[in-house]
Amino acid sequence: MIALDTNVLVRLLVFDEPRQAERARRLVEQATSKDESIFLSSIVLCELVWVLGGAVDAPKKDIVATLNRLLDSELFVFENAALLRTAIDRFTSGRADFADYLLGEVASDAGASVTFTFDRTLQHEPGFSLV
Repeated sequence: MIALDTNVLVRLLVFDEPRQAERARRLVEQATSKDESIFLSSIVLCELVWVLGGAVDAPKKDIVATLNRLLDSELFVFENAALLRTAIDRFTSGRADFADYLLGEVASDAGASVTFTFDRTLQHEPGFSLV
């Protein structure tokens, strides 16, 4: 198994830097030819959402579709796909950032009864409470 950093994944998905995008494509192609999986950490996915929503200005529905395609691909391995899927579902219908929903899911999975925050967009979200 190999792992990708956010910038490699972004190049692979966005092709904004053609030379780097080609290198990223070849890397994935090599992994595929060796039947190697590619690990994508939750941090990489949070950064990906930030880049796609900010620098690329992709609509939320396209970001959600990208996350779902990655999770549905047999090529990629994740820290906890079930938590990621729940966070994506909450992000799809919610107003907060993907990272916030993932943070809440990880905290709940670890046994936390509530995640306290100053973020008012989370005040009515299950599992969160304002400080």
